[in-house]
Amino acid sequence: MKHLKRIAIGLAGSMILITPALAHPGHGVEALGYAHGFLHPLMGLDHVLAMTAVGLYAARLGGRALLCLPLASIAALLLGSVVGHVGIGLPMVEQAIVLSVVAAGAAIALGLNLPLKSATVLVAAFALFHGHAHGTEAAATTTFLSYAAGFSTATFLLLITGIAIGDGLKGATGRLAQLVRRAP
Repeated sequence: MKHLKRIAIGLAGSMILITPALAHPGHGVEALGYAHGFLHPLMGLDHVLAMTAVGLYAARLGGRALLCLPLASIAALLLGSVVGHVGIGLPMVEQAIVLSVVAAGAAIALGLNLPLKSATVLVAAFALFHGHAHGTEAAATTTFLSYAAGFSTATFLLLITGIAIGDGLKGATGRLAQLVRRAP
């Protein structure tokens, strides 16, 4: 418990130091169509790490989480993008994006097994902020729907990649455990 308190204090302190340029690159770049929407999440380390981690976490939890976490991510991402696109602001978007990467990594590293509802709500909340950043970047374009389709497709692929990696790690861990048990 003492370590979790230190982590929380460190996260809170780091929130003060975060600037938009560190959390989500590409602001001020005109968002044009499907191709740009597809490539944009793949070019931002924050989005790649967060969405792949959600897939890894879904694989870790297994069962209904394999469906619920990716669907909640995509739905919240799209909702957030519409909110950003129409110009409705959310507080501390960049900080929430960075926190999502740290929280997802910590949940995996610490082996947290949140209840499905809690994990789904948390994943959706963070995806809302990721979507808002994408929607804000596309606010001035007339190709928002194709842009949104592009970043949603890329996000889906990142989520599936995380699930595949997580399933592969489960299998590798199981095989390693069998080898260790068989060793003389």
